Amino acid sequence: MQETELDALKAEIVAHFPDLTGSCFSLLTQGWDSIAVDVDERLIFKFPRNTLAERSLIREIGLLDVIRPAIVMPVPDIQLIAGPRIFSRHRKLKGNYLETPHYARLPAEAREDLALRLARFYVDLHGLDVETMRAAGAGPVEAWSQPDVVRDKVLPVLSGDLKILAERIIASWADLPPDPYGTTYGFFDGHGWNMAFDHETNRLNGVYDFADSGFGPLHRDFIYSNFISTDLTERIVSGYEALSGCVLERERIEVLTGAHRLWELAEAVDDPPRIPFMIDHFAYWAAALR
Repeated sequence: MQETELDALKAEIVAHFPDLTGSCFSLLTQGWDSIAVDVDERLIFKFPRNTLAERSLIREIGLLDVIRPAIVMPVPDIQLIAGPRIFSRHRKLKGNYLETPHYARLPAEAREDLALRLARFYVDLHGLDVETMRAAGAGPVEAWSQPDVVRDKVLPVLSGDLKILAERIIASWADLPPDPYGTTYGFFDGHGWNMAFDHETNRLNGVYDFADSGFGPLHRDFIYSNFISTDLTERIVSGYEALSGCVLERERIEVLTGAHRLWELAEAVDDPPRIPFMIDHFAYWAAALR
């Protein structure tokens, strides 16, 4: 099936870019919204899966046109290709995903360099003008269900220490006052699957996938690096504080990280095959707290 799909997408690409006829094409299927094709480890073509994803891609291009010249971190320069099926083209940022085992092997100086680059990235993003970003197409980030809704869905599928931990997180989440820094434009997707990390040089060469970026509580923008490591998040937060002068609340970030894991589990309750995976996802994070 994937081979047939790749052949169809290759034909679409070559029809617009005949100079790529002899290139090497490989399918990247990890994206929720789009199917991506890597060409010669040099170019990325993204094909939206549906109309909603098409709109998201167009919005992302508009946002990046504003973001790119305003920040230090390299981000994609995406070109929209019009036709019966719209798709996009951009030069690939050199690097691959950064996942927990990769981070665990990094020496201390590489960890600090990574954290400082990401801290600078967040400072730059959070400093963008709100009205400019709104005019470029930014809107509110995806809202999470309320704590009581999450509680009613997840507690019946958890047991033992995980259930006790979930109850504690939800209670702390429900008691959180509004973010002391309010709402900001941010990335809100800063996990390792959106990073171009060069494992040969131990250097972050850029970030991508701004489809989920938008306006949200500032502290929430720091939870996603916990997918990689709580050590990385602490380093990013410390770097951010030094650069911005803002003092961040570590406990709030930890509570929001747990709330996010539980919200994702709550979203999976109506899809039984996903439930064990999401419970494991929550358990993996919980183990890292010990």
